[in-house]
Formats: sequence, structure tokens, C-alpha cells
Amino acid sequence: MSVMKIHYLQHVPFEGIANIDRWAKERTYPVTGTALYKEHVLPEPDEFDFLVVMGGPMGVYDEKKYPWLLEEKKFIEKAIKANKIVLGICLGAQLIADVLGAKVYKNKYKEIGWYPVILTEDAKSSKVFSRFKDRFIAFHWHSDTFDIPSEAKRIAETEACKNQAFEYKGRVFGLQFHLESTHESIRLLAENCACELIKDKYIQTKKELLLNHASLKNIEKSMTMFLNIATDLLEFKTGLPR
Repeated sequence: MSVMKIHYLQHVPFEGIANIDRWAKERTYPVTGTALYKEHVLPEPDEFDFLVVMGGPMGVYDEKKYPWLLEEKKFIEKAIKANKIVLGICLGAQLIADVLGAKVYKNKYKEIGWYPVILTEDAKSSKVFSRFKDRFIAFHWHSDTFDIPSEAKRIAETEACKNQAFEYKGRVFGLQFHLESTHESIRLLAENCACELIKDKYIQTKKELLLNHASLKNIEKSMTMFLNIATDLLEFKTGLPR
């Protein structure tokens, strides 16, 4: 009997899949990962069903400094063409946007902290996001943004960043914000990227980042809901057992 296989791409040691790992373990889904910052070998598309592309402090355009970005983009493109479910988070969303031909560039503001996400009209026709509240709090840590790829739906926005999420052909998702974060993953970000926590309009303090326990619980529920619906989409397409 087939079992859904998840593979993730990780760009730095301190930014892992966090709540996604908890969700997968609860369902006994096998999880494999590629640490792109180490010596690595990427799998073939037939070795996984669901690809998760994580965040990181680099940009999609930093290919000279991080030459593996070129290999990664080709890999993401192969996964999309192979009709996998693909989820990109923060840098991961920017990489998917770039692969799909959209522009990625510096946002007007850095956005770091807990800020409300507002869904667009297009979200109402999404099998995934139509289940979300029109407005919810998510965790943010980014300075870049993306244009919406051709044929994709613009799903969400915030006050600081117009393009917060997109959905492409019902199975590829780019989220600029974070729903996978845990207290520990935020602590690691705050420690490793402390230089970014300056006083600015949309940048909260380390204390504000770490003490929002209610929002942590809410994003865990939202991440679980997202993954459950995405899993249903995958199982419907592939005939995998529920």
C-alpha cells in the first residue's frame, strides 16, 4: 500500500520544518530532507509526493554566493512539472515565484513579527484557503517580496506587503508568511538573525516575537488545516490511502 512521502529543502541549519514535522509524524508519513548548505544529492521526483521548500536569509538572486540555488530552482521546476504538491515558505515561496517566471525583489518594508494576513477575493475560490478566516495572525520574517506568477491566484496580503501568498493550478502554494513556526524555531531565527531586529515600522522586538503564545497555538492549527487539505488534494489525485 502506498504511503504519502514528504521531502523538504532546507537552506540554513536554523530554519527547519518545525510544525510540519510534528504533523507528518502524527500521521506516520515518511519525511526526508535535503540540506542544501551541505554536500547533498537531490532525489528524483518519483521518490516523493509532497515537496516543502523552506525559508532562509539569502535571496533567490544570490546564486554567485550560493551556487546550489541554480540546482534547486531546476529541481523545484521538475517537481511542479511532475504534478507534485509543492509548498514554498518565505524564501521557498520566492523561489517558486522565480521558477514560474515572476519577479522577486526587495519589499518596501522589512516585516518581522506577528501581523494580520488578509485574504483576497480569489482566496474564496481556493479549495485550501476558502477554509481559512478572512483575517488571521501569522508570523513574518522577510525583506523580499514577489510578483504573482502568471496563471496563479493572489491569495493574501498584509499592510506591509501586498503579495503574501499565491496558489498555482490548485497544487502549488507560495506563502510569504510562516504557519509552521514554533517557539523554538522563532528563538533560533531571533538568535541567528539578531542583526535584523532593528527599530522599524514593521519589526517587532525579540520579546514580542517570543511571547505571543496565543498566536503560536493558532498558527499550529492553521498549518495543520492547510496540510490536511493539501493532503486530501494529493490523495484525490494519486489514489493514496486516506
